[in-house]
Amino acid sequence: MTTLTFYGHACFSLTNGTATLLFDPFLTGNPLATAKADEVECNYILVSHGHGDHLGDTVAIAKRTGATVIATAELAGLVGEQNCVNISMHLGGKRTFDFGYVRLTPAYHGAGVPGGHAAGFIVNFYGKTVYFAGDTALFGDMELLGRLEKIDYALLPIGDNYTMGPDDAAEAAKMLKPGTVIPMHYNTWPVIEQSPEVFKAKVEAFHIPVHILTPGQSITL
Repeated sequence: MTTLTFYGHACFSLTNGTATLLFDPFLTGNPLATAKADEVECNYILVSHGHGDHLGDTVAIAKRTGATVIATAELAGLVGEQNCVNISMHLGGKRTFDFGYVRLTPAYHGAGVPGGHAAGFIVNFYGKTVYFAGDTALFGDMELLGRLEKIDYALLPIGDNYTMGPDDAAEAAKMLKPGTVIPMHYNTWPVIEQSPEVFKAKVEAFHIPVHILTPGQSITL
């Protein structure tokens, strides 16, 4: 059984009891976080970019658990300097792991590290395909991603100001054609306050179901 858990903001875990992936572990200082950095366990940490609300507790968790950090080359190098096990990838790259594979996708956003790029991840996890968009603007090649991969779950930011807002994220869903959309990166602070119910209505007008997760909630994929 594969479970996806939302920890607030853009932090998720994906696990089947054998392997656990943690995405953008911003827990310390996250007002929506439902877990502490010293409570989560994982085998891999996928980090989309170097801003503090995404890199977050990566180094502390990786050192404590021995987890492998998967990120762009620049960000992997940064955590490697702090003695974290890491695997460097880059945009367009695809790599096989014991759980399936990871494809790094573009994300139109700041990198948070010198010379770097922001990224998203398409993860095939024991047969389920999850697209974690990271912090991104809407971009036309999302349609291409939807052709390259049969996406079961798309995790899309809707907060606006720093990323796509609800209208653009709904257009992203239309291009990606996922089985289900899960909104993220909203309501952490007033500047990204949004109604996920309004977003849900916009996306479901395209006949794509939306599952709104509250922080701490899990679903079975």
